[in-house]
Amino acid sequence: MSKIKCQCGHENPFGTVLCEQCGRPLTEEAKNSKLIDMRYEGSARRSQTYKRSIVDKIWNFFSSVKVGINIIIAVLVTSAIGTIFPQKLFVPATTEADIFAYYEKHYGFAGTLYYKLGFYDMYNSWWFIILIGMLGTSIIIASVDRVIPLYKSLKKQRTKRHTSFLKKQRIYAEGVVADSNSSFDKAVEKLKELRYNVKTEEGALLAEKGRFSRWGPYVNHTGLIIFLFAVLLRTLPGFYVDEQVWLREGETRAIPGAPGYYLKNNDFIIETYSKEEDATFGQAIDRVGTIVKNYQSDVTLFKDPEDGLPGQSEKMEFVKDYSITVNKPLNFDGFNVYQMDYRLNELKSMTFQLKDKATDKSFGEFTVDLLNPERLYELNEGAIVELLEFYPDFDGVEDGEPVTKSPIPNNPAFIFNMVTPAKPEGEKSFVAIRQTLETNVNDYEVKFVSAETRDITGLVVRKDKTLYLLLLGGIIFMIGVAQGSYWNHRRIWIQKGEGNELVLAGHTNKNWFGLKKELDKVKIYADLPQYEDRQETKFNDDGKKGDKS
Repeated sequence: MSKIKCQCGHENPFGTVLCEQCGRPLTEEAKNSKLIDMRYEGSARRSQTYKRSIVDKIWNFFSSVKVGINIIIAVLVTSAIGTIFPQKLFVPATTEADIFAYYEKHYGFAGTLYYKLGFYDMYNSWWFIILIGMLGTSIIIASVDRVIPLYKSLKKQRTKRHTSFLKKQRIYAEGVVADSNSSFDKAVEKLKELRYNVKTEEGALLAEKGRFSRWGPYVNHTGLIIFLFAVLLRTLPGFYVDEQVWLREGETRAIPGAPGYYLKNNDFIIETYSKEEDATFGQAIDRVGTIVKNYQSDVTLFKDPEDGLPGQSEKMEFVKDYSITVNKPLNFDGFNVYQMDYRLNELKSMTFQLKDKATDKSFGEFTVDLLNPERLYELNEGAIVELLEFYPDFDGVEDGEPVTKSPIPNNPAFIFNMVTPAKPEGEKSFVAIRQTLETNVNDYEVKFVSAETRDITGLVVRKDKTLYLLLLGGIIFMIGVAQGSYWNHRRIWIQKGEGNELVLAGHTNKNWFGLKKELDKVKIYADLPQYEDRQETKFNDDGKKGDKS
């Protein structure tokens, strides 16, 4: 695109509003306006210049402040939706079917809809990640679209400006003074005293301070971009882990999110306060019952050998023993394993005996492992008990068939086939806790003898490589907020006219009261013309100044 040539002879990039050399308005809108827009120094922005190619259209779309605000609103709304019900991470289930059942049972139709729409794993969903990516893209493009031309304009700004530029500033004054040279020199002296950076050129003065505050929003955006980048990194394997694992006493399991590492729960210990031990908790114990003093998991950490195959339990290498308590996690290879929850007295196994009802004769006992039950149990005198069906969490009968709520043995029930020399075809019996059902009257029965329980510890595995990046982004963000909020960019132009005439103009990006307060000091000391705040002045339709109202 062709450049715009100003009357002063300077060639400006297409789209420039104010001449980079002298400050003359170049567009009709700028020429007809009473005050010129100084947000980007009238510089040419790419989004307002190139609009033809697909790249230009994408750039212009993301550089729009309105689009950025709409994306932020979309992120906030979706984030809020993700807090209506617990996210997948906090649901006590492992399979998708169990997760769906949890939402359906606890929240009804709303929970079912929540699950089917994918809101149950909101922050890991592809469309939420795309929203975050769009927000980051919008911030980057909008910042680059503005900060580069702004930087160039401020770096190239000339000391002497055309009168039309000065007359369109909000703070403006012109008049004759007793001695323009003396007033000019005194103004330079006073402005330097007020810590302005003063430049003079051919009877023109530019006093400036606080320019670094103009970069506050862009420093702010840089912090946001780093923060969002860290958030996106969390979706990549190895950068962020937040997993739950339930470990029974005596059980060894692979640590989720930490490939090659295994954890064995040697023992779970829970300690409670007693009234005799500590009188401080006496009233509380009487009111609520048991108060937990400490709960901990005594564990052993193993890992795969360097030259072995993953999952070979007989060749796992010992790493260390550790007692995990609240706020004292197990640390290894960047991972932290926290003690978060527990379940007491889960059924581990149940022992039964096969008996003759008539004689009360026992054919021996057999034990059913409730997590890994066997199918056949051989007893004395050739008797066999066959486990036909097992329902770990029996929840009644539906459509004539027993059903189980979950794979956890909270309320186990069994269908046994009892084979004896007298009954070689066997007799079937349904056995549950405090319940035995027979399709026909049997001569033999499976009778409960005892049960073994064990405790379960609830652990959380965490690893976060993005934490310091998030912290860095937050610090940079706050620096930008402070930089743009507590400082402001102030500029004062003073130029000599014919004879003893002086022209004065001033601009700041915020805090006009502070600028006028400093101008008052300079005016009194240097005997400058009285300025006016043209924002507070009423203009007539012809653009001329009228009475204030």
